Amino acid sequence: MKTKVGIIGAGPAGLMLSHLLHLSGIESVILEKRSREDIEGTIRAGVLEQGTVDLLNASGVGERMMREGHTHHGIELQFNGVRHRVNMHELSEGKSIMVYPQHEVIKDLVAARLKAGGEILFNVDNVSLHDVDKQSPKIRFQYDDSDHELSCDFIIGCDGFHGPSRKEIPNSIRKEKQHIYPFGWLGILAKTPIANPELIYSNHDRGFALISTRTPEIQRHYIQVDPNDDINNWSDDRIWTELKARVETSDGWTLPDGPILQKNIVSMRSFVCEPMQYGRLFLAGDAAHIVPPTGAKGLNLAMTDVQVLQRGIERFYQTGSKDLLDRYSEIALRRVWKAQRFSNYMTTMLHRNFNHSPFERGIQLSELDYVTSSRAALTSLSENYIGLPLDWEAERTVFS
Repeated sequence: MKTKVGIIGAGPAGLMLSHLLHLSGIESVILEKRSREDIEGTIRAGVLEQGTVDLLNASGVGERMMREGHTHHGIELQFNGVRHRVNMHELSEGKSIMVYPQHEVIKDLVAARLKAGGEILFNVDNVSLHDVDKQSPKIRFQYDDSDHELSCDFIIGCDGFHGPSRKEIPNSIRKEKQHIYPFGWLGILAKTPIANPELIYSNHDRGFALISTRTPEIQRHYIQVDPNDDINNWSDDRIWTELKARVETSDGWTLPDGPILQKNIVSMRSFVCEPMQYGRLFLAGDAAHIVPPTGAKGLNLAMTDVQVLQRGIERFYQTGSKDLLDRYSEIALRRVWKAQRFSNYMTTMLHRNFNHSPFERGIQLSELDYVTSSRAALTSLSENYIGLPLDWEAERTVFS
């Protein structure tokens, strides 16, 4: 087998890159270890930045998102039992966010690739990369109980944190930077009416809570828990009791409850791999960086990664120049680190650290008081949440 671009992973990064390359007339093959049903059925959060919404629409895969997604013009920050609305639409000169789950984005992209005759191989196994520092790198894998080799001009690793791609960057070059948070999120999918027109981020003495939405009938909510806790310790009644306690307001607002359809606990960490490329291998999405979900940046960073890659690959085939591809890491990492900064800021501002002293708790509440009462602080929060633009002219930046 031979193709121009071999893509490992059919998540948002791999699928969008393949779709964008197709629009540029560049062929690619996607290798995915899971089944189509699995990737389309795994429930994931989905807060899309304005730039991601624009990209999906401009590339022709945004129709269902615009029909079924929920456009939000702001969020609400809650502390001391009082809500404070952040009018992002006004503060960001008319921009907004879209609540549209990641698995729905995946469904739209898979459908678009298959309709266009794109090649996605599901249920592949034993993927390995070879000659990534040569002009014709290769991917070896098993498919339909047979061994295969895919020769490419470029390999793009969109295979997540545990995939094989990142490990092909030599240890002497690869720097991995990680921070583990002492928080976990217990997330539920529940059959209830929409609780609030916009997302609620609540800082409470008992811990953080997030009230979100998925459809008019199904909602997604989260509470801060010990990341090592057992989900079996959390009955439905206990979950609703905690949620209601953490988002109740001084004016008597209460959270509607209902049957819980799904619940799980996830840990939280920040991770960055530098560089995001080696030879003819490039990393995108969770293979290169992970952010805590508080800032809603994971999928959005993947989308900006692949925009840089698509433009660099297109320029290579048009002119033979690798100048943009050679600068991929520095362009992408500049935005990645700003997203990491914002995600860390939101996470530490909103979650209770029960090891903090009363003084540190006072500082946290003071930060919330400041950000909700200062137009300058609200503007900064809004432009980061809505999504910072790509800096195509980024100079070489070293984060040490």
